[in-house]
Amino acid sequence: MAGNGLSNLGRVKLTDLVASEGLPSDTYKLSVSTLSQSLAQYSAAIIQFPANDAALLRCCLESARPYFNQKPSYPSAADINDSREWCKTSGYSADPQMWQESYDYRPGMTPNNDIEFPPAGLLDVFPLLGKAARAILDAVSFYLNLRSCAFTEILDSFPLRNREISSSVLSVTCHARPSFHHNLATQEEEEDDVVVMFSDHDHQVDKSVLSIIKSDKAGFHIRDFSGRWVLVDGDLGPQEAVVYPGLALYHATAGYVSPALHRTDISSSGNNMYGRSSLSFKLMPKSMTSLSCSEMRAAGHGVEPQFQIPVSVDDFMQRSHPLDQLFNRNSFPAFSFPTAQQGSMKPLMKRKKNNSRLKPLPPSKRLRLEAQRVLKERVQDIADKKGIKLRFCTLKECESHIHTLDSPCGNIRLEIGWPPGVPFVHPHDLPNKAKIGFLETYEPGWSANHDMELSLIETGQPSQPADNWVGLCCKKRRTI
Repeated sequence: MAGNGLSNLGRVKLTDLVASEGLPSDTYKLSVSTLSQSLAQYSAAIIQFPANDAALLRCCLESARPYFNQKPSYPSAADINDSREWCKTSGYSADPQMWQESYDYRPGMTPNNDIEFPPAGLLDVFPLLGKAARAILDAVSFYLNLRSCAFTEILDSFPLRNREISSSVLSVTCHARPSFHHNLATQEEEEDDVVVMFSDHDHQVDKSVLSIIKSDKAGFHIRDFSGRWVLVDGDLGPQEAVVYPGLALYHATAGYVSPALHRTDISSSGNNMYGRSSLSFKLMPKSMTSLSCSEMRAAGHGVEPQFQIPVSVDDFMQRSHPLDQLFNRNSFPAFSFPTAQQGSMKPLMKRKKNNSRLKPLPPSKRLRLEAQRVLKERVQDIADKKGIKLRFCTLKECESHIHTLDSPCGNIRLEIGWPPGVPFVHPHDLPNKAKIGFLETYEPGWSANHDMELSLIETGQPSQPADNWVGLCCKKRRTI
């Protein structure tokens, strides 16, 4: 993938990622493709802001230097970074072990130390980066063939309603300020003339949907698709910032968008009196919602079992996520995209067709692809015309729904003509025999045209009636 992909991080103008009514322009499609390829290959991309926005970002970064420099050499006990609720951090905090100081700006929440003046421009930078993050998220949704604003339900109201507190946060951070009191272990390392660039616990993954970061000095590294650490802000221009996905987007897309594993090099930050300043915006899911993959199912994407059960955002934020389970699993679906290059994609499509002729797909895979096609072309079209939003059940949930019309999915099944007795789950998760019944319902005569049923049903065994499909589904689930 790396050999045929981008040689460096993709650079995209923010103005080219803003969607408009009607058919997408060629510029929009090319920008979305470049963004998506960069996220797939490097777990990051570079966003270019308009000149006026760049001036505002620069002003905010420059004001951070005197703000942190006037802070005491060692923070008070009240300022030490503690286990405050993730959605209620605000104001100044410090982490002496990480040589890090931060100021969090969260609209709707007043910091405890509200008598001091915060870094300048936060009130203007927050909506600027928030709007950019939502435009980037919509571009990812477009490439995944999701509906517009697919993740609106898990994000804050836009703008916030009365007395609401923002889940998203804008942080101004200072690393390795020389006047900041280092911990004892650091002092011992300095006495032994040992220079530490990174440590194992510096490797982090944000739990955000998307993060945007801009720093006044290079030093932000992200691990790419091949496992190499890449300096992503080494050649940023004054109008550019880095965007990277977090764990929340990883879960909401059923693993199709990988989160960025990142670390910060602070070895050269102590050469000046201000250290290394950075400005980061984290687009966060709101606490009273759940992360599910319903939008991915509705778009016809396969969802693996570990993503099928919705997870409350509060639980998701408070529990740990072992990095080895995220980055050492070969079975996860890859967020792979065609190469963002000039020219037509027709030769690539032609090669894929020729390969399929040389090596026919197994019947089960052909059946799964046909079920996904019919879901997109037939079922989704019926649902759209009737204004119905498809939200599939899990197999376990549908055991109690299948024979009643007053179940949560009963009305939807009736409205779209779902086959009687078949669980209302994504066709991808149905057994082969039930898939055939699904296809016959929406495309009568499908089996005769494809001559596939005999290869999937044992010789001499009659086709199972619709009422028995739920038993087959349950049997399959128990034997997995």
